[in-house]
Amino acid sequence: MWLHYLIILSLLVSVMAKYISPIIFWIPAFFGLAFPFLFLINFILILYWIAQFKPAFVFGLTALLIAAPTAYRYIQFSLTKANTDTKQLKVTSYNCMLFDLYNWTKSHETRAKIFNNLSDINPDILCLQEFYTSEEKGDYNNVDTLKELLNTPYFHTEYTTTLRKVDHWGIATFSKFPIIKMGKIVFNTTSNNICIYSDIVIHKDTVRVYNIHLQSISFSKKDNDFLEDVISEKKDAQDEVKNSKNILRRIKQAFLKRSMQVEMIVLHMQTCPYKIILCGDFNETAASYSYQRLIRNLNDSFVEKGIGFGRTYAGKWPKFRIDYILHDKALHCADYRRSDETFTDHFPITAYFDNIDWKK
Repeated sequence: MWLHYLIILSLLVSVMAKYISPIIFWIPAFFGLAFPFLFLINFILILYWIAQFKPAFVFGLTALLIAAPTAYRYIQFSLTKANTDTKQLKVTSYNCMLFDLYNWTKSHETRAKIFNNLSDINPDILCLQEFYTSEEKGDYNNVDTLKELLNTPYFHTEYTTTLRKVDHWGIATFSKFPIIKMGKIVFNTTSNNICIYSDIVIHKDTVRVYNIHLQSISFSKKDNDFLEDVISEKKDAQDEVKNSKNILRRIKQAFLKRSMQVEMIVLHMQTCPYKIILCGDFNETAASYSYQRLIRNLNDSFVEKGIGFGRTYAGKWPKFRIDYILHDKALHCADYRRSDETFTDHFPITAYFDNIDWKK
């Protein structure tokens, strides 16, 4: 019973975490990260008390109902299949992991597979995070490759790192429609994270597309090895207290940096004269403060039209949805799809909008 009370209290704190800035009080953010597990454990304990014919299930059920709107952001069910046609605006967001520049996948075919996947999706607007390109002619001039492959002559790139004056790392937005204005929001951090915005004219409509990559946790190899030992229940993990503190410190710092980055984006969006589509790798779950701030005046395309659990991170941890396509409430999302396969540590996600003015 006391265990269940503790789970209920933790679940309620995790629900409240999305309203509390980590800058003010950072502890609830950790509970928000654990929300899916707390919700599931509470549900199992409710079933246990019901099977025992104990009225204690009422407390868990009350907490379950309070947490239900947050849980709704994690899993979706759709009874009808959405129709897509050529008159819908197709927007894709994808963390392309530098197109496997350093051969993390141990396969020289990965880059070609990534491009084939994007070609199959064929988006009208493509937002890429962890983008890399080289100005030298050859296989790694990814700007020219994507322009030709997707028929996207208009593009907006911003780089956070440049070497040899020709090799660039950063973020990119490609469009089949003209980009009339572009800009960036530079975060006051030493990381490679950034936000760019592109005003895109779609016949008679103008839409501002924000492409963002928020602060990652940046686990070191040692941290990842330790997590692997914990997950696999190995007993020979050394210095567990020190490693655990280091991981918690990294997560805390990421919470704080993302909160500051999000505040800068929200302030900038308040001055936007156009309808907004916001895409990117948030590195945050749907129970987080950062997500809540960004979604305040926008809709989530997955919540509207998604199916299933919606996991977008393909790595080992965390196996949650951390990539999003949010949009202005004046836009109507007709469909949302996550690609079935990926060749990076993220899945491409695509939203379809059907009330854009297509008349020339």
